[in-house]
Amino acid sequence: MLFAIEEINNSTSLLPGVSLGYKIYDSCGSIARGVRVALALANGNQETATEGSGCSRPAQVQAIMGEDSSSPSMATATVLGPFHIPMISHFATCGCLSDKVKYPSFFRTIPSDHYQSRALAQLVKHFGWSWVGAIRTNDDYGNNGMATFIETAAQLGICLEYSVAFFRTDPEEKLQRVIESIKTSKSKVIVAFLSFLDLDLLVKQFARHNLTGYQWVGSEGWIIDSYIARVEAHHVLNGAIGLSIAKAHVTGLGEFILDVRPLKSAGIDSSMFTEFWEALFDCRFRQGERSETGQSQQECTGRENLSGLQNIFTDLSLMAIFNNVYKGVLAVAHALHNVWGCGETCGNKTQPDPQTILEHIKNVRFKTKEGEEVYFNEKGDVTAKYDIINWQPKEDGNVEFVTVGLYDASLPADRQLTINNSSLVWTQNAKLVPVSVCSESCPPGTRKAVQKGKPVCCYDCIQCAEGEISNNTDSVTCDQCHPEFWTNKKRDMCEKKEIEFLSYEEIMGVLLTAVSLLGTCMTSIVAFIFFRYKKTPIVRANNSELSFLLLFSLTLCFLCSLTFIGRPSEWSCMLRHTAFGITFVLCISCVLGKTIVVLMAFRATLPGSNAMKWFGPPQQRLTVVSFTFVQALICTLWLVLSPPFPIKNLTTYKEKIILECDVGSAIGFWSVLGYIGLLSLLCFVLAFLARKLPDNFNEAKFITFSMLIFCAVWITFIPAYVSSPGKFTVAVEIFAILSSSFGLLFCIFAPKCYIILMKPEKNTKKMMMGKM
Repeated sequence: MLFAIEEINNSTSLLPGVSLGYKIYDSCGSIARGVRVALALANGNQETATEGSGCSRPAQVQAIMGEDSSSPSMATATVLGPFHIPMISHFATCGCLSDKVKYPSFFRTIPSDHYQSRALAQLVKHFGWSWVGAIRTNDDYGNNGMATFIETAAQLGICLEYSVAFFRTDPEEKLQRVIESIKTSKSKVIVAFLSFLDLDLLVKQFARHNLTGYQWVGSEGWIIDSYIARVEAHHVLNGAIGLSIAKAHVTGLGEFILDVRPLKSAGIDSSMFTEFWEALFDCRFRQGERSETGQSQQECTGRENLSGLQNIFTDLSLMAIFNNVYKGVLAVAHALHNVWGCGETCGNKTQPDPQTILEHIKNVRFKTKEGEEVYFNEKGDVTAKYDIINWQPKEDGNVEFVTVGLYDASLPADRQLTINNSSLVWTQNAKLVPVSVCSESCPPGTRKAVQKGKPVCCYDCIQCAEGEISNNTDSVTCDQCHPEFWTNKKRDMCEKKEIEFLSYEEIMGVLLTAVSLLGTCMTSIVAFIFFRYKKTPIVRANNSELSFLLLFSLTLCFLCSLTFIGRPSEWSCMLRHTAFGITFVLCISCVLGKTIVVLMAFRATLPGSNAMKWFGPPQQRLTVVSFTFVQALICTLWLVLSPPFPIKNLTTYKEKIILECDVGSAIGFWSVLGYIGLLSLLCFVLAFLARKLPDNFNEAKFITFSMLIFCAVWITFIPAYVSSPGKFTVAVEIFAILSSSFGLLFCIFAPKCYIILMKPEKNTKKMMMGKM
């Protein structure tokens, strides 16, 4: 502060012609003493010491610099609030001081812990530590800072195994309870929101209990404190990482500090600098005085060299804190400069009201000689920037504070934290990042399930259910696969489901195709035999026209089964069911016609009967066409109103997609089958009635057997069709078509072919007439 005031008083551009004075009080960290001093300054009842003379009346205090701790600052700011005296702290970081309702005149040149606590939480998250312990100073600084850290940590998925507080004046029993909490914990990371005085006690206790191997994460209250780095037990903190005020440099300040002389400072405050000098060099300006040990001390000359000392006063690593004081003094000077409207000189030097200074400080904006821009936001805070510091032990046993990253709250959230991981040194000189988790990470293919009664960071890893995956580590939920995809064995990827349909390439498809073609060939052979022997009695006696039509329809029945094999398409789905329905009705119509012919033929042999007159070839053709037309009409209505169409069956098999044909209208489908069944039943009944008619070669017997097989096949088809899964549904339908077709072919035509080829002597008119 003294350096800044001398610089301002010697400046020709800032407050020209005006000399600033000052008062210095040591509150000794006492809240009560700080409040008393603040009231004294506000009342103006203390003698004012200024550099130089010429003031016409006692100067009124325009602003107060300090305090350097949060709790005293809160008390002092509360007292000064009604007087509107600006108070600018260089080291009080509690976020609570940003409340302008409670502390309307408080400003600070150090970032608020509101940002530091969030930065610490992001730092812990960056290294994957989800299970940590927390220690804080039991005052406003520690309690408020840790509260914000816990809130942010919870949002980032970080859990605290313990959170303990103590103060350096607490009984030793309380500190021992803190140590026991740490000893019984499993977390290996300690977030320490402490002042360096409290940490000093804690570190000594750690060394006493041989507690090492912990990764410390520190606040700016101690992370670059040279005193802590020199204590005997400082090795406990090796590898610590934390936040410090961003590095700064003030030109000339280092030289100013090291150029202090008690004789040069006599005009300022001789007693203060004399005491200071004697403490630094352990000497006395007055000979003959004895130290507390009773031994005489050497005489101070006043010319001792400060640059040879290593202590807190000469520790220029604290330049960032010095810079905060420097900026605070400049802010007040710029506010005064603006109030007086100074140009080449300050005209009206009447002391302004402190409230006026307060309003101008709120709006002040300037750059230091180093180019740093200074201004206060609406909460009286400055922009939050922190260096990330790593404690790296050196070979001589000392500690080096290495800057390994930066935190800038003014940047977007994803770019606020930058760390050079390669330059880090961890606890006990470990090269790998320490691990501190309650539960190991859940690999892809599993999800986290919180353990009952424990924090969310303690969980079990449960494998995703079928059809669900997790392709990230530590997934909270499993994602459902698309209906056309299925999970792999590891449950970390959705794979395209296997597509299934009855194809020509697989064994079942090949066999069914072969049987279908075999039936077609056999039918063709039978047709050829009948055509070759069409003039023989057995062919002529069994209605050759209906027989050839029946053979033609059977050929179509065998061939229509091929439409059920292969990848379903819109045309194949419509063709397979309609072709099957019409060809089978044509087939059954022919059989039914042959059965009626047998009945009519028997009645024609009775005296006076002319039954065959009413059921000759024209009537037979009309019967077949009429029955087939009805089925064609049903199929047409089915195709027009709700035709079959291809679908992807995703429900029968979880891991497969079955390509099949949906029947569209269930009424249309069952109407086609029902009509076939009705004709088959009618044909069976008529053939059964005609089976014992007196004839040497009664075809009705063979029709009865064929219809019996036909009906048995299709009756068993219905439950098999409904219960068969996937491509087996199609196979069952093809099997029913082929079985019933072979039944008709063998039962009706095999006996005739046998007689034609093997027993030609029975293929005579007399044999057919029953006269042999």
